[in-house]
Amino acid sequence: MAATSTTLSLGTRLPAFSLTNAKDGRPVASSDLARRPVLVMFICNHCPYVVHVRDELGRLGRDYLPKGLAIVAINSNSVKTHPMDGPEHMKSLAESEGWAFPFLFDATQLVAKVFHAACTPEFYLFDRDHRLVYHGQLDDSRPDSDIPVTGKDLRAAIDAVLAGGVVSPVQRPSIGCSIKWDPGNEK
Repeated sequence: MAATSTTLSLGTRLPAFSLTNAKDGRPVASSDLARRPVLVMFICNHCPYVVHVRDELGRLGRDYLPKGLAIVAINSNSVKTHPMDGPEHMKSLAESEGWAFPFLFDATQLVAKVFHAACTPEFYLFDRDHRLVYHGQLDDSRPDSDIPVTGKDLRAAIDAVLAGGVVSPVQRPSIGCSIKWDPGNEK
C-alpha cells in the first residue's frame, strides 16, 4: 500500500545528522554540507517506487553535484524486517547504479523521525541557508503509470535554488512505500 509524505513546514532548518556512508564506511554529517544547497532523499533498495526512479536519481547526481548542490540519500528501513535494505546491499546498489552521492544508513531511524519522513522515495530540498524550500514529489511518474520519469518537479525546485530564485510553494507530496520501522519503533 502506498504511503504519502507528511508535511514538514517550508522554512524548517536542515536537521542535524551524522550517519555512516554505506559506500565507504565514512561518516557524513549535515555540518559537512555548509554553505551549499542540500537535497536529502529518503530511499531504500527494494521499494518499487524507488526502483522505478533509480536512473533519475543517478542523473540528478551527475547533473547537479557539479553545480554545487550537495546530495545525500538516506535509508532508514529496518534491517530486522527488511535485511535486503542493509548497508552491504546499499553499497552494492550504489556501486551498480554509479551514484556519486553518499548513501547513508539510519540504523536508529532517528533521522527519519526528525525529518518526519514517511515514505520512499521522499525528497527534501534546502537552500544555501539550509532552510527547507521544497518537500515534494520527483514528478508525476509512478510504477506502471506509463508516464516517463523526468524529475520535472524536483528539477524545477533545484534549478530555482541554484539560480537564486524562489521555489513555488505549490508542491505535491511524494508517494511511495512506507518506511519500514523496527518493531516497536513506529512513529
